[in-house]
Amino acid sequence: MPLMSLRAMFLKNSSISNWGAFSVCAFLGAAAAFGLLILGSLALLPAALAIWLVMTRPALRRSAFGLLAGVGATALFVAYVQRRGPGTVCWRTAAASGCDQYSNPWAWLVSGVALVLVGVLVHVRHVRSGS
Repeated sequence: MPLMSLRAMFLKNSSISNWGAFSVCAFLGAAAAFGLLILGSLALLPAALAIWLVMTRPALRRSAFGLLAGVGATALFVAYVQRRGPGTVCWRTAAASGCDQYSNPWAWLVSGVALVLVGVLVHVRHVRSGS
């Protein structure tokens, strides 16, 4: 697909407010996912509050698939951090040495890419349909 048609697909019938709302939703989704990964059940209330905020504001509700893109961005970050895995990786410098345990980054990478793509493509389709 030529670059110009991709640009036209993303910009047709869209405005800054649509993508701004999508960005807010993506940020809230990333923050909620990151909080749940780090804090576990302590982050349930703030995550639920973020979802409630998106669903009660009409401008944000139209861009709610940004939440998926935000969760996908968090998964991509985890895949990047775990890029040396799976398994144990040992390291040594002049002053220290140690070993680190890494999980398999492929599941995080695949789910992150899928969530970001679904979030962006559904938003573009929603914006283009005008609903």
